[in-house]
Amino acid sequence: MTRILGLETSCDETSASVVEGTGDAATIRSLVILSQDVHRVFGGVVPEIASRAHLTSIVPVVRQALADAHVTLDDIAAIAVTNAPGLVGALLVGVSYAKGLAASAGKAVLGIHHMEGHLFATSLEHPGAVPPFTALLISGGHTLLLDVPAWGTYRVLGRTRDDAAGEAFDKVGKLLGLPYPGGPHLERLAATGDPARFRFSRPMLRRDQQPGDADYYDVSFSGLKTALLLATRASDDIARDAPHLARGFQDALVDTLVAKTLR
Repeated sequence: MTRILGLETSCDETSASVVEGTGDAATIRSLVILSQDVHRVFGGVVPEIASRAHLTSIVPVVRQALADAHVTLDDIAAIAVTNAPGLVGALLVGVSYAKGLAASAGKAVLGIHHMEGHLFATSLEHPGAVPPFTALLISGGHTLLLDVPAWGTYRVLGRTRDDAAGEAFDKVGKLLGLPYPGGPHLERLAATGDPARFRFSRPMLRRDQQPGDADYYDVSFSGLKTALLLATRASDDIARDAPHLARGFQDALVDTLVAKTLR
Protein backbone atom coordinates (compact mmCIF):
# COMPACT_ATOMS: atom_id res chain seq x y z
CA MET A 1 0.00 0.00 0.00
CA THR A 2 1.46 3.35 -1.07
CA ARG A 3 1.67 5.93 1.68
CA ILE A 4 2.62 9.59 1.20
CA LEU A 5 3.58 12.05 3.92
CA GLY A 6 2.36 15.51 2.97
CA LEU A 7 3.71 18.78 4.42
CA GLU A 8 2.21 22.27 4.14
CA THR A 9 3.85 25.49 5.40
CA SER A 10 2.87 28.06 2.78
CA CYS A 11 1.43 30.65 5.17
CA ASP A 12 0.45 30.61 8.85
CA GLU A 13 -0.45 26.97 9.44
CA THR A 14 1.93 24.05 9.88
CA SER A 15 0.29 20.83 8.76
CA ALA A 16 1.19 17.25 7.97
CA SER A 17 -0.86 14.34 6.71
CA VAL A 18 -0.44 10.70 5.78
CA VAL A 19 -2.40 9.64 2.70
CA GLU A 20 -2.74 5.97 1.83
CA GLY A 21 -3.66 4.41 -1.51
CA THR A 22 -3.89 5.81 -5.03
CA GLY A 23 -6.55 7.24 -7.28
CA ASP A 24 -10.14 6.98 -6.09
CA ALA A 25 -9.02 4.60 -3.33
CA ALA A 26 -6.83 7.20 -1.60
CA THR A 27 -7.72 7.83 2.03
CA ILE A 28 -6.45 10.24 4.68
CA ARG A 29 -4.90 8.23 7.50
CA SER A 30 -4.01 11.26 9.61
CA LEU A 31 -4.13 15.04 9.52
CA VAL A 32 -2.49 17.43 11.97
CA ILE A 33 -2.90 21.19 11.61
CA LEU A 34 -1.30 23.76 13.92
CA SER A 35 -2.52 27.32 13.44
CA GLN A 36 -0.42 30.32 14.45
CA ASP A 37 -2.62 32.47 16.69
CA VAL A 38 0.28 34.87 17.31
CA HIS A 39 -0.70 36.88 14.22
CA ARG A 40 -4.02 37.98 15.71
CA VAL A 41 -2.41 40.84 17.64
CA PHE A 42 -1.03 42.25 14.37
CA GLY A 43 -4.29 41.93 12.43
CA GLY A 44 -2.57 39.92 9.70
CA VAL A 45 0.17 37.41 8.97
CA VAL A 46 3.73 38.64 9.66
CA PRO A 47 6.00 36.63 7.31
CA GLU A 48 9.07 36.53 9.57
CA ILE A 49 7.04 35.41 12.58
CA ALA A 50 5.30 32.78 10.45
CA SER A 51 8.63 31.33 9.32
CA ARG A 52 9.99 31.11 12.86
CA ALA A 53 6.79 29.48 14.10
CA HIS A 54 7.06 26.83 11.37
CA LEU A 55 10.61 26.08 12.54
CA THR A 56 9.42 25.22 16.03
CA SER A 57 6.26 23.40 14.94
CA ILE A 58 7.14 21.24 11.97
CA VAL A 59 8.96 18.43 13.81
CA PRO A 60 6.25 17.74 16.43
CA VAL A 61 3.49 18.13 13.82
CA VAL A 62 5.10 15.52 11.54
CA ARG A 63 5.72 13.16 14.46
CA GLN A 64 2.08 13.43 15.49
CA ALA A 65 0.85 12.80 11.93
CA LEU A 66 2.93 9.62 11.70
CA ALA A 67 1.79 8.48 15.15
CA ASP A 68 -1.88 9.11 14.37
CA ALA A 69 -1.55 7.05 11.18
CA HIS A 70 0.19 4.27 13.14
CA VAL A 71 3.14 4.28 10.74
CA THR A 72 6.83 5.15 10.82
CA LEU A 73 8.94 6.93 8.26
CA ASP A 74 10.01 3.53 6.95
CA ASP A 75 6.40 2.92 5.88
CA ILE A 76 6.32 6.10 3.79
CA ALA A 77 7.00 5.88 0.04
CA ALA A 78 7.59 9.59 -0.58
CA ILE A 79 7.28 13.04 0.98
CA ALA A 80 5.10 15.64 -0.73
CA VAL A 81 5.60 19.29 0.21
CA THR A 82 4.10 22.59 -0.88
CA ASN A 83 6.77 24.44 -2.85
CA ALA A 84 4.73 27.35 -4.29
CA PRO A 85 3.01 29.76 -4.06
CA GLY A 86 3.15 31.24 -0.58
CA LEU A 87 5.36 33.21 1.80
CA VAL A 88 8.95 32.60 0.72
CA GLY A 89 10.35 32.06 4.21
CA ALA A 90 7.48 29.82 5.25
CA LEU A 91 7.81 27.70 2.11
CA LEU A 92 11.55 27.43 2.65
CA VAL A 93 11.04 25.87 6.08
CA GLY A 94 8.77 23.16 4.71
CA VAL A 95 10.83 22.40 1.62
CA SER A 96 14.12 22.32 3.55
CA TYR A 97 12.68 20.02 6.20
CA ALA A 98 11.16 17.71 3.57
CA LYS A 99 14.47 17.47 1.71
CA GLY A 100 16.41 16.76 4.89
CA LEU A 101 13.93 14.16 6.08
CA ALA A 102 13.86 12.49 2.67
CA ALA A 103 17.65 12.43 2.41
CA SER A 104 18.00 10.83 5.83
CA ALA A 105 15.45 8.12 5.05
CA GLY A 106 16.16 7.58 1.36
CA LYS A 107 12.73 8.81 0.26
CA ALA A 108 11.65 10.76 -2.81
CA VAL A 109 10.49 14.38 -2.51
CA LEU A 110 7.49 15.62 -4.50
CA GLY A 111 7.03 19.38 -4.91
CA ILE A 112 3.34 20.33 -4.91
CA HIS A 113 1.81 23.55 -6.23
CA HIS A 114 -0.41 25.03 -3.54
CA MET A 115 -3.38 25.66 -5.83
CA GLU A 116 -3.15 22.24 -7.46
CA GLY A 117 -3.36 20.82 -3.97
CA HIS A 118 -6.71 22.58 -3.52
CA LEU A 119 -8.01 20.84 -6.64
CA PHE A 120 -6.92 17.38 -5.54
CA ALA A 121 -8.26 17.93 -2.01
CA THR A 122 -11.75 18.27 -3.46
CA SER A 123 -11.61 14.78 -4.95
CA LEU A 124 -10.66 13.34 -1.55
CA GLU A 125 -13.92 14.62 -0.08
CA HIS A 126 -15.98 14.02 -3.22
CA PRO A 127 -14.70 11.04 -5.28
CA GLY A 128 -16.93 12.03 -8.19
CA ALA A 129 -15.16 15.38 -8.58
CA VAL A 130 -12.87 14.32 -11.41
CA PRO A 131 -12.01 16.09 -14.69
CA PRO A 132 -13.24 17.44 -16.94
CA PHE A 133 -14.65 20.31 -14.90
CA THR A 134 -14.48 24.05 -14.34
CA ALA A 135 -12.80 25.00 -11.06
CA LEU A 136 -13.19 28.17 -9.03
CA LEU A 137 -10.28 28.35 -6.58
CA ILE A 138 -10.76 30.87 -3.79
CA SER A 139 -8.28 31.40 -0.97
CA GLY A 140 -6.71 34.15 1.08
CA GLY A 141 -4.10 34.82 -1.57
CA HIS A 142 -5.60 33.62 -4.85
CA THR A 143 -8.75 33.69 -6.92
CA LEU A 144 -8.61 31.61 -10.11
CA LEU A 145 -11.15 30.29 -12.60
CA LEU A 146 -9.76 27.23 -14.38
CA ASP A 147 -10.70 24.84 -17.14
CA VAL A 148 -9.51 21.38 -16.04
CA PRO A 149 -9.79 18.85 -18.90
CA ALA A 150 -7.54 16.35 -17.08
CA TRP A 151 -5.39 16.11 -13.95
CA GLY A 152 -2.18 17.99 -14.61
CA THR A 153 -3.68 19.99 -17.48
CA TYR A 154 -4.99 23.41 -16.56
CA ARG A 155 -6.09 26.47 -18.53
CA VAL A 156 -6.53 29.74 -16.67
CA LEU A 157 -9.78 31.37 -17.75
CA GLY A 158 -9.71 34.26 -15.31
CA ARG A 159 -8.07 35.56 -12.15
CA THR A 160 -8.21 38.49 -9.79
CA ARG A 161 -6.49 41.63 -10.96
CA ASP A 162 -5.84 42.87 -7.44
CA ASP A 163 -7.17 41.49 -4.13
CA ALA A 164 -8.00 37.81 -3.79
CA ALA A 165 -11.52 37.08 -2.54
CA GLY A 166 -10.30 35.82 0.83
CA GLU A 167 -7.94 38.76 1.18
CA ALA A 168 -10.80 41.18 0.47
CA PHE A 169 -12.94 39.48 3.13
CA ASP A 170 -10.19 39.83 5.73
CA LYS A 171 -9.49 43.47 4.85
CA VAL A 172 -13.16 44.44 4.97
CA GLY A 173 -13.48 42.60 8.27
CA LYS A 174 -10.68 44.77 9.61
CA LEU A 175 -12.42 47.92 8.31
CA LEU A 176 -15.52 46.90 10.26
CA GLY A 177 -13.51 46.30 13.42
CA LEU A 178 -13.83 42.52 13.39
CA PRO A 179 -11.20 40.19 14.92
CA TYR A 180 -8.53 38.58 12.73
CA PRO A 181 -9.01 36.67 10.54
CA GLY A 182 -11.90 38.82 9.42
CA GLY A 183 -13.42 36.47 6.85
CA PRO A 184 -15.31 34.06 9.14
CA HIS A 185 -16.46 36.90 11.41
CA LEU A 186 -17.64 38.91 8.41
CA GLU A 187 -19.67 35.97 7.12
CA ARG A 188 -21.41 35.52 10.47
CA LEU A 189 -22.11 39.25 10.72
CA ALA A 190 -23.49 39.35 7.17
CA ALA A 191 -25.99 36.63 8.03
CA THR A 192 -27.77 39.16 10.28
CA GLY A 193 -27.72 41.98 7.73
CA ASP A 194 -30.39 43.32 5.37
CA PRO A 195 -29.31 42.78 1.73
CA ALA A 196 -31.33 45.80 0.61
CA ARG A 197 -29.70 48.37 2.91
CA PHE A 198 -26.40 48.68 1.05
CA ARG A 199 -26.18 47.44 -2.52
CA PHE A 200 -22.71 47.69 -4.03
CA SER A 201 -21.92 47.45 -7.73
CA ARG A 202 -20.85 44.04 -9.01
CA PRO A 203 -17.27 44.70 -10.19
CA MET A 204 -16.18 43.87 -13.74
CA LEU A 205 -19.66 42.72 -14.76
CA ARG A 206 -20.97 44.52 -17.84
CA ARG A 207 -23.84 43.58 -20.08
CA ASP A 208 -21.77 44.16 -23.20
CA GLN A 209 -18.96 41.78 -22.17
CA GLN A 210 -18.28 39.07 -24.74
CA PRO A 211 -16.17 35.88 -24.71
CA GLY A 212 -12.66 36.88 -25.64
CA ASP A 213 -12.80 40.22 -23.83
CA ALA A 214 -9.83 40.67 -21.49
CA ASP A 215 -12.14 41.08 -18.50
CA TYR A 216 -14.76 38.48 -19.41
CA TYR A 217 -13.63 36.01 -16.73
CA ASP A 218 -11.34 38.24 -14.61
CA VAL A 219 -12.45 39.75 -11.30
CA SER A 220 -11.41 42.78 -9.28
CA PHE A 221 -12.29 43.53 -5.68
CA SER A 222 -10.22 46.62 -4.81
CA GLY A 223 -12.99 48.97 -5.97
CA LEU A 224 -15.59 47.07 -3.96
CA LYS A 225 -13.37 47.33 -0.90
CA THR A 226 -13.01 51.09 -1.44
CA ALA A 227 -16.78 51.47 -1.83
CA LEU A 228 -17.29 49.81 1.53
CA LEU A 229 -14.63 52.01 3.12
CA LEU A 230 -16.45 55.13 1.89
CA ALA A 231 -19.74 53.75 3.18
CA THR A 232 -18.25 53.20 6.64
CA ARG A 233 -16.98 56.78 6.69
CA ALA A 234 -20.40 58.08 5.70
CA SER A 235 -22.20 56.09 8.39
CA ASP A 236 -23.40 57.96 11.47
CA ASP A 237 -23.78 54.70 13.41
CA ILE A 238 -21.32 52.03 12.31
CA ALA A 239 -22.47 49.57 14.98
CA ARG A 240 -25.98 49.73 13.51
CA ASP A 241 -24.84 49.59 9.89
CA ALA A 242 -22.03 47.01 10.17
CA PRO A 243 -24.22 43.91 9.60
CA HIS A 244 -25.86 45.51 6.56
CA LEU A 245 -22.52 46.67 5.14
CA ALA A 246 -21.11 43.19 5.60
CA ARG A 247 -24.12 41.67 3.84
CA GLY A 248 -23.92 44.13 0.95
CA PHE A 249 -20.21 43.46 0.48
CA GLN A 250 -20.56 39.69 0.69
CA ASP A 251 -23.47 39.60 -1.76
CA ALA A 252 -21.57 41.73 -4.28
CA LEU A 253 -18.45 39.59 -4.11
CA VAL A 254 -20.27 36.25 -4.23
CA ASP A 255 -22.62 37.37 -7.01
CA THR A 256 -19.61 38.38 -9.09
CA LEU A 257 -17.87 35.04 -8.62
CA VAL A 258 -21.05 33.10 -9.42
CA ALA A 259 -21.72 35.12 -12.57
CA LYS A 260 -18.16 34.71 -13.84
CA THR A 261 -18.18 30.97 -13.15
CA LEU A 262 -21.53 30.34 -14.87
CA ARG A 263 -20.21 31.95 -18.03
